[in-house]
Amino acid sequence: MIPYNRAAAAIVLLSVFTTGCAADDPYQKTKIGAAIGAIVGAGAGAAIDKNNRGRGAAIGGAVGILAGGGVGLYMDKQKKAIEDKLANELKNHDVELRKLPDNTIQVDLKSEASFSSNSSNVKASFSEALTKLGGVIAEYDSTAVHVVGHTDSQGSTSYNQQLSQARATAVASKLIGAGVNDQRVMTEGRGENQPKASNATAEGRGQNRRVEIYLKPVVEGQEQAAFAPPQ
Repeated sequence: MIPYNRAAAAIVLLSVFTTGCAADDPYQKTKIGAAIGAIVGAGAGAAIDKNNRGRGAAIGGAVGILAGGGVGLYMDKQKKAIEDKLANELKNHDVELRKLPDNTIQVDLKSEASFSSNSSNVKASFSEALTKLGGVIAEYDSTAVHVVGHTDSQGSTSYNQQLSQARATAVASKLIGAGVNDQRVMTEGRGENQPKASNATAEGRGQNRRVEIYLKPVVEGQEQAAFAPPQ
């Protein structure tokens, strides 16, 4: 997460930078993007979590800005594009997709489809799905991309943490390879800490082994919210 002192400074400087950008200014998106690259990008790219340090201050150049009134439609269009591209994966329940109340799109990847047991290498049979997903995400550049790995409780806590991070990183790499600008992408491993179901059964453990992708809209005036880790 961006430290609060950096967050406050970024908001103030961003508002100063964008003062005078008329609502009908055709270059407003570029101007705001440059401001975020110079200000918010330094915080979001380098400090959002320890696994994303050293990403530089270029985040704004990779991310568009949405006007508040158009967010819902923009995210609906992106969700529909994902549904069209991943129709087979959704039908087979290898991927689950939903839009959250705050307009974030959540894409859940089932571990059985995407990874072999105890492996952080994406299955060859699933690589195409991530390539298709990455192609859609690349087109919709007004979103921050959070990739979050989870495991069941089998094995040690430290091992599960490392595995969850490695899987998140592997998925992110596939998306980037499909054209998503790496300045938009953040990864996080949460190990066994956020189970969806009981770890006492094989079915429950299967649900807990997953990688979640959150596509958070970058909304004008609320830019930092997009780069805050998903709850």
